[in-house]
Amino acid sequence: MSDEESEYLALYKSNLIPLHVCLVGLTWGLHDYFVTLEDEVRHIWPQRLNFAKFMFLWIRYYTLALLVFDVVQIHVFAIPGVTSDNLCVAMDSIIRVVGAISLWSVEIIMQLRIYALFSCSKRVALTNCVLFLGSIAGFLYILVHNAQRRRAVIASAIALPLPGCPSVHSGIEWAQWVPATIYEIILFGYALYKTIKSNATRLRGGQISLHSLLLRDNLFYFFGIACILIFNNLMVVGVTHIPWFSYGPFHAAVGILTARMILNVRKAASRTSFVSRVERDASVAATNPRFPDTVANWIVAQNTRFTSSFDRVHEESFPLGNRSFTYGQTGTL
Repeated sequence: MSDEESEYLALYKSNLIPLHVCLVGLTWGLHDYFVTLEDEVRHIWPQRLNFAKFMFLWIRYYTLALLVFDVVQIHVFAIPGVTSDNLCVAMDSIIRVVGAISLWSVEIIMQLRIYALFSCSKRVALTNCVLFLGSIAGFLYILVHNAQRRRAVIASAIALPLPGCPSVHSGIEWAQWVPATIYEIILFGYALYKTIKSNATRLRGGQISLHSLLLRDNLFYFFGIACILIFNNLMVVGVTHIPWFSYGPFHAAVGILTARMILNVRKAASRTSFVSRVERDASVAATNPRFPDTVANWIVAQNTRFTSSFDRVHEESFPLGNRSFTYGQTGTL
C-alpha cells in the first residue's frame, strides 16, 4: 500500500468517527433530558418568567437543537456530491459559532454565580466582564484567521471520496477554544478561592454549612466544563493522537452540566427550610431592596443544600437553635 493510499485510508476512517459519535451525543442529551424532565416541570415551569428561568430554558432547549443540528449536518454532508470547498469552509466556521453561543450562555450564568458568591462585588463583576469580552474577542480573531486559511488546508483532500468534509486540522486551529478555556479556569479559580477562604468543608457545631454545599456545586460543574474544553483542545492539537469525533459530545456535556447545576439549586431552594448565623449576611443582602430581585435570588441560592437528580428522596433540615427560615418559590441560578 502506497503512502497516498495509507493517508487516504486514515482520513476516511477519521471521517467515519463523527458519523457515529454525534449520535452518541444526541442520545446522551435526550436521555438526560427525559431523566430530569420531572425536575424541570416541578421546579422550573411554575416560576414566573424571569432571567433565571429564561436562561435555563434557553440552554436546555438550545442544547437539544444543537445536538440535532450536529447529527443532521454530519450525516447530510456524508451523502456523496453534497460537499464542496466553499460549503466546507463556511460550515467549519458556523459549527464553531453555534457551539460558542452555547458556551457563552453558560459563562454568563457562571459569572453571575461568582458575582453573587462575592456578595455582589462590582469589582469582581467588572473584572469578569472584561475577561469574558476578551475571551470572545480572542475566539473571533482565531476563527477569522483559521477561516481564511481553511480552503488551502483542505484543498488536497476535498476532491477525495470522503464521507463529509475532510477531518483535517492544522495551523492555529488548536487555539480556537484556548481563550474560553483560560476564562473557565479563572472562574474555577474564583470558586476555589472562595471555598478555601470560607473553610467550606468544615463542620460547624455538627451542622453542615449550606454555603459550603453550594461551593461544592460550583467547583464540580465549573471544573467539569473546564476539563471538557481542555480535552477538546487536546483532540485538535494533533500530537496526542486522540481522533476528532465532532462537537456533539461536548455540546451535550456543556448543556447537561449547566442544566443540572441550575436544577440542583432550584430544587434545594424550594425544598429546604433553614437559617444559619454563618450565612446571615447573604440572607440580609437577599432581603435588601437595594439589590435587584434576580441578584438577591442568586445570593439566596448560596444558602442551599447540595442535591442532584440522582438523589430524589433524601432531604435534610439545617436548624439553628429554635429558629428556622424557609426560602420560597424564587428563581435561582
